[in-house]
Amino acid sequence: MKKFIEFINRQLRALGLAGLPDTATAPFCPSEVQGSVDVPDGLSFWQKIRIFLGPGLLVSVGYMDPGNWATDIEAGSKYGYRLLFVILLSSVVAMFLQSLCFRVGVITNRDLAQLSRERFNPKLNLFLWIMAEIAIIMTDIAEVLGSGLAFHLLIGCSLEVGIMLTALDTLIILGLKGRGFRQIEAIVLGLVSVIGICYLIELFIVKPYWPEVFKGFIPSREGLSGWEPWYLSLGILGATVMPHNIYLHSSVVQTRKVAANDSARRESIALNTLDTMMSLSLAFMVNAAILILAATAFHKPGQTSISGIEDAYQLLTPIAGGASAALFALALLAAGQSATFTGTIAGQVVMEGFMRWKIPCWQRRLITRGLALGPALLGVMMLGDHAVNKMLVFSQVVLSIQLPFAVWPLLKFASDQRLMGQFCIGDTKRSIGWLILLGLIAANIALFIS
Repeated sequence: MKKFIEFINRQLRALGLAGLPDTATAPFCPSEVQGSVDVPDGLSFWQKIRIFLGPGLLVSVGYMDPGNWATDIEAGSKYGYRLLFVILLSSVVAMFLQSLCFRVGVITNRDLAQLSRERFNPKLNLFLWIMAEIAIIMTDIAEVLGSGLAFHLLIGCSLEVGIMLTALDTLIILGLKGRGFRQIEAIVLGLVSVIGICYLIELFIVKPYWPEVFKGFIPSREGLSGWEPWYLSLGILGATVMPHNIYLHSSVVQTRKVAANDSARRESIALNTLDTMMSLSLAFMVNAAILILAATAFHKPGQTSISGIEDAYQLLTPIAGGASAALFALALLAAGQSATFTGTIAGQVVMEGFMRWKIPCWQRRLITRGLALGPALLGVMMLGDHAVNKMLVFSQVVLSIQLPFAVWPLLKFASDQRLMGQFCIGDTKRSIGWLILLGLIAANIALFIS
């Protein structure tokens, strides 16, 4: 690797260009951007809200990535609106867990990975790091497949070529080296806005029957009857409450410079709560919109055999028009690319926190993307283009299995009186947290024994 980098640098300098960075650089390196967003004294409430909005948005990106598309489209096309309540419950669980994440980050000035290294024995620390890395790679596989499929739909290239094109997002990472963290948040806001606007237009075109839609948000045993809806529900859960987001959120909230006193910390928690609730509510609406679109456009007319995102795209053209299908593909590309940014930051967070390793962000991106490209390409070549959706759903189910390994240390730290002081969560939140953890474990066990 070192000789390869030296060779590339020589070629770049011969062209009068700067060489590749050999250290971790902002805005992706957690230690570089900690406290980089100043919060001046004397600001009004609305001015403070404007400064604190951002971390929740970065986290919300993971809740609307291509993995979510796969699970939501399959759930909507096969079961109509019946599994909307799973998206709602998953979003509520996500809001609760993310609120614990930023609380731990704000109060301790350390992220979940750093705390794990400090407080757990080396073997447990290594195990948790490996679990976190598996979750990040699975997330990246979904991004590779989704973005590759978007390129295939938009420019007509083969799916294999589209997947290979996703490796070029490393150039975007290089282009952002040394930039401020707020610029990343602005780019992600733009991409998320594209997703939201595209789906708003598409729902307007397909015109769902809203009274029936709202019934889908009411929990029912009928909705989970059978192995397949249970499998899809776990996929929705894994796609919504993503393990890497738990590490990510506890780190990115530290970009805001908060005074070291209880009053400032209490205000920071309140403002981060608002940021998180708003951002994850937006993610919930996008997820629900994907399922509603699939249920209205495909399940209602009897097209219940939709096997993936590409089928959904092809069938949208005669049902809702070519413009709607193009918006669908554009939103898919925006979802994959926005998730690239947060995946890179999360990768740096877990590697730096668990192992104290610092490498250039572009190298981290190449390593993660390289590990994702192999399985994605192999799966497409061996199983065919129509296997994309199965691989996407499977990756999200794996994320559901990984979740307890991130939730357990989070609950342990958030309820530690010596670590959190007066900001330690109370008995009610502690009980809810442990019930969620036990529910996650039970749901995964039920999948294997059913």
